[in-house]
Amino acid sequence: MPPRVVVAAPSSGSGKTTVATGLLGALAARGTAVAPAKVGPDYVDPGYHALAAGRPGRNLDGVLVDPATLPGLLAHGARGADLAVVEGVMGLFDGRIAAEPDADGSTAHVARLLEAPVVLVVDARGQSRSVAALLAGFRDFDPRLRLGGVILNRVGSNRHEEVLRAACAEVGLPVLGVLPRRAELAVPSRHLGLVTAAEHGSAAREAVDAMAALVAGHVDLDAVVALARSAPATPVEPWAPAVGERVPGAPVVAVAGGAAFTFGYPEHAEMLAAGGADVVTVDPARDEALPPGTAGLVLPGGFPEEHAETLSANAPLRAAIRAFAASGAPVHAECGGLLYLARSLDGAPMCGVLDADAAMGPRLALGYRTATACADSPLAAAGETVTGHEFHRTVATPRAGMSAAWRWDGAEPEGFVTGGVHASYLHTHPVGRPGGVAQWLRHVSDMGRPDDPDHSRGRRPS
Repeated sequence: MPPRVVVAAPSSGSGKTTVATGLLGALAARGTAVAPAKVGPDYVDPGYHALAAGRPGRNLDGVLVDPATLPGLLAHGARGADLAVVEGVMGLFDGRIAAEPDADGSTAHVARLLEAPVVLVVDARGQSRSVAALLAGFRDFDPRLRLGGVILNRVGSNRHEEVLRAACAEVGLPVLGVLPRRAELAVPSRHLGLVTAAEHGSAAREAVDAMAALVAGHVDLDAVVALARSAPATPVEPWAPAVGERVPGAPVVAVAGGAAFTFGYPEHAEMLAAGGADVVTVDPARDEALPPGTAGLVLPGGFPEEHAETLSANAPLRAAIRAFAASGAPVHAECGGLLYLARSLDGAPMCGVLDADAAMGPRLALGYRTATACADSPLAAAGETVTGHEFHRTVATPRAGMSAAWRWDGAEPEGFVTGGVHASYLHTHPVGRPGGVAQWLRHVSDMGRPDDPDHSRGRRPS
């Protein structure tokens, strides 16, 4: 594995994203090749990481993916990099509720797997010497972790800094940086967290640059690099995106992107390509047709509810997708993709592939789910069990079609399986289900060849 450091915190809202993104940007600005990663299923932070580092942000999720795979996954994302910066999730020891500490997907769990030193970002507002007790507790709670230093965030004055530094010295933890309160670094948020970097446009670039400047001016970058280099140089085979035998003919797989569909994992496109597909991005806000020869369609999650009018106005593509789905072609839609396939979203006409309407709901649905497939589909066989993640505030009515996609404890069946369409609120990680990607690609390959005149409509060759 490369030199690496994990940026963690006692709780959410402490400033992990500012510090991690700022470290990536500040190190990149001085010529260090940095690889970003994020613990957990978060799709938003990796977008800012990618802007800062100039390469895709990877997710290291010890629940959705076999934990043993994570070191190789980091090594894959860090090919050619000088070091990796891994941003944690929530508080350092917060993970899947009721799971064992060695399988809960927490930042601590992932840091142990990576054998990575931890930098703790502490929101110092309202604290002075008490920070010593907090740090002592986090340092000693799990002796398998190495807490390598602290970055004090939102420090109010020079005197405040002096008192905090003295407290850190009491417990023998080095202060790697002290960040003053800077309200201008705030990034716009909405019902599911931060506004994505793709939607935030030039303002996202400006926010990333501001984070990098703040960290460069107030954090000892050499000390952070030295800490990252102190991680064991454990030999790890980088993860490879192979999914088995390649399908013939390089069938075209269209993957929705643009501002409305940003909740996807880069490994998905890599695995599709490794499996023989020609992966092409389509922006439903702008493109009026599917790519020529499209034989399969992936509609990832995102925020289509924030772009409903724009998506609705693109009637040609909505009609093309409706016809494509009606042909029986494989369509894999997750969360935001489900909303786009519905009849309407907050009253705006959508693709009309599903006999359902979607609208904003009263509460957030959030958490890992152990789900069982309700019906055979190109994506899964009936009875197959998967682990996924639910994260939405919209509601589809009805919740499920005649053939539902998944069921899990404590909830009615959910999602839609119709023809070649599999649409659900459940997010899955392709690295956790390589067999599902391979199975879906075989169905795509069955739909035709690039030289088949009916291929672009998704029809099976006669």
